[in-house]
Amino acid sequence: MGTEPIAGLTSFVVVAADSGPLLRACVESVLADPVGPLELLLVDNASGDGVVERIEAEHRGDARLRVLRNGSNLGFGPACNRGAAQARGDVYVLLNPDCLVPNDFIARVRATLSSDVRIGVLGVQVTDADGRPARGNRRRDPTLRRALATMSGLARLEQRWPALQGVEMPPAQGGQTEMVEAVSGACMILPRAAFERVGGFDEGYFLHAEDLDLCRRVRDAGSRVAIDAALRVVHAQGSSSRARPVFVARHKHRGMWRYFTKFDPAARNPLLRGLVWCGIWAHFVAKVPVLVLRRTA
Repeated sequence: MGTEPIAGLTSFVVVAADSGPLLRACVESVLADPVGPLELLLVDNASGDGVVERIEAEHRGDARLRVLRNGSNLGFGPACNRGAAQARGDVYVLLNPDCLVPNDFIARVRATLSSDVRIGVLGVQVTDADGRPARGNRRRDPTLRRALATMSGLARLEQRWPALQGVEMPPAQGGQTEMVEAVSGACMILPRAAFERVGGFDEGYFLHAEDLDLCRRVRDAGSRVAIDAALRVVHAQGSSSRARPVFVARHKHRGMWRYFTKFDPAARNPLLRGLVWCGIWAHFVAKVPVLVLRRTA
């Protein structure tokens, strides 16, 4: 898929799309790693805020940083694929532009991957600035049944009735590495071989659900998805989407529909398929006024 890998080199891929000043902090946190050899591929989806240009000027003498420019906004997954195609490392870190990694990140990630060669995707404990874990760190495949249990609140009863389990898994006990079905797309670590085995991200997604899709296909290919709950990454969620909430919401719902039709057995039932399509887009239409009012408030 890309060039011949360099053993021991960690390739960070960060996609920018008018991501604002937090992108500079993200880049600084990656380049501050004191130990591991690394490269940072900053893939710019036609940003117009000038931040990528400032970062490039500030780090002009640092060969570890490479900026790849797309002529238009290709979406998250396609841009990640283009960054990975130019990467030289044997481990990829796919990182959101509003995430900050700790100084010992590379050493700890590689230690976890080395502890189990069956891991094809490794997630971390993504938190907000106050240390509160984000939703989506530990997820199950979002089947229709699980989504309905989550939306209705019945998933709160899953410890008593496992049939009511929802999409979100209960919080981890302790800081151990554990196997899950999906992890947060804000920070995903993959051995290069696992990423290439499945052909990277499905470029039919523009934004959202492509992380769930990747985790599912890595598992279907025989590897494991795991989370290292002891490794924390701070995420200031949504920095690239605040200026375009309706645009982001539309693609989020589109991604949900694509995932459903690809993987959920319920999609084979024409009636359920039609009901889900109507439900997804009715939900989007209902959200638009709220998003517009929130932006103008």
